[in-house]
Amino acid sequence: MIFKCSWVYFLVFKARLLGLVLALTFTLLSGPLVSVYADNDDDDVFVDDDDDDDGGNPMDQQLRELLVQQGVTALDPGPAQNPAQVDLGQALFFDWELSGNRDIACATCHHPFLGTGDGLSLPIGTGAVVEGVLGPLRQIGAGREFVPRNAPEIFNRGSSDWFSQFWDSRIVDTGTDFISPAGAALPEGLPSVLAVQAMFPVTSRDEMRGHDGDVDINGGTNELGELADNDLQGIWDALMARLLSIPEYQTLFADAFPGETLGFQHAAIAIAAFEAEAYTFLDSPWDNYVAGNNQALSAAEKRGALLFFGKAKCANCHSGSLLTDQDHHNIGVPQFGPGKGAEAPLDHGRGRETGDPLDLFRFRTPPLRNCEVTGPYMHNGAYNDLEDVVRHHASPLVSLLTYDPDEQLGQVELRDTYSLFDQLSMAWTIESSKLPRRLSKKKVRDLVRFLKTLTAPNIQNRMDATLPLTVPSGLPVDGVPTTP
Repeated sequence: MIFKCSWVYFLVFKARLLGLVLALTFTLLSGPLVSVYADNDDDDVFVDDDDDDDGGNPMDQQLRELLVQQGVTALDPGPAQNPAQVDLGQALFFDWELSGNRDIACATCHHPFLGTGDGLSLPIGTGAVVEGVLGPLRQIGAGREFVPRNAPEIFNRGSSDWFSQFWDSRIVDTGTDFISPAGAALPEGLPSVLAVQAMFPVTSRDEMRGHDGDVDINGGTNELGELADNDLQGIWDALMARLLSIPEYQTLFADAFPGETLGFQHAAIAIAAFEAEAYTFLDSPWDNYVAGNNQALSAAEKRGALLFFGKAKCANCHSGSLLTDQDHHNIGVPQFGPGKGAEAPLDHGRGRETGDPLDLFRFRTPPLRNCEVTGPYMHNGAYNDLEDVVRHHASPLVSLLTYDPDEQLGQVELRDTYSLFDQLSMAWTIESSKLPRRLSKKKVRDLVRFLKTLTAPNIQNRMDATLPLTVPSGLPVDGVPTTP
């Protein structure tokens, strides 16, 4: 929902002024908070911490008690996938044919070379300066906008534990139906929130669809860009017409969905099947520890886990087997970029969907599997380093007021979109009670050591193996060298 009521804007303006007062007050009183960055490795903040207890048995007993209390068990991988649908989904996931200008694929922003993300704070969608360029070398084209939110990783999305998608949870499984931007126009037969999510990137102008008047890489008309933004069915039908004009796709769809009347929902089901099959990894050191192997973690990693599930309060939000509560929180992440809708250059997050002022600047808790390889972090990629992320949680207001876009943002064009004044309106709803008060440098390091135990072994090679050399359209595949 985009706010249009004048009273809401008045409330936001007052919130900015209140935020300024609060921010200045807290800054003046934040000597103890600033000390989290001091060089005192022995600054044990949490009472009764016993960092000298490196014995495996006592720590294992404490940790396993916490896991039982918090319901952390082996992650459910979800249902088995249909191999024919997986094959079709792989082709679709990497094929530029799904974009209006035939210059970008799902994989461009969720690439196996880049931790199933794109290595950028904010994604660069269709119309890049040079198509096929990935990661930090990708440059935004003239007249184009950055996609307003960070491209999330897509690990373990086949799990049945998922009931929402997107940073603002605009897709939700209620148990009886799906809430989505399509409303009643959402096609029937979609089996999961992951499949529902796959229906929508192709409809976004900045991500994949392009604009009226665009031409594709072959100089042809972008017929998808000519359609109205609210003509979702028209966009999906036009995409299916494209795909089913390609003989190899005709065969792949027939094998994956024999005898069915095809719509784009079948493409979305196949994409979801591929993502679930290709990027579900359940053999990290943490998975092995949860399964009962006490030797899977080192003493330092166990100390980090005890902090994570205990006094550091990480599991207040990063809870359960997915390590996310799938709820929304404001932890004072600095805002920059184009913003969303009427509130631009701000992004109201979950508040856009609910209309509740208390939901302003709240974003869904991200899962943490394989987070070692999925930076930049936060809903807009505000931080590049896991230690910086942990420090932000320990002192969000100080981090917000001292954020340096020149240091953190590799995308130079985004640095000038950051304004300190724009940050102040979120200060009054930062959920400090759910965050740790202070963390010593040693505890920050232990937490990061634990986070790295969430990384599956040999992960880069396993991700690389999901890359096809060709796709049915014959268009280039991101990450595969083209022959002259």
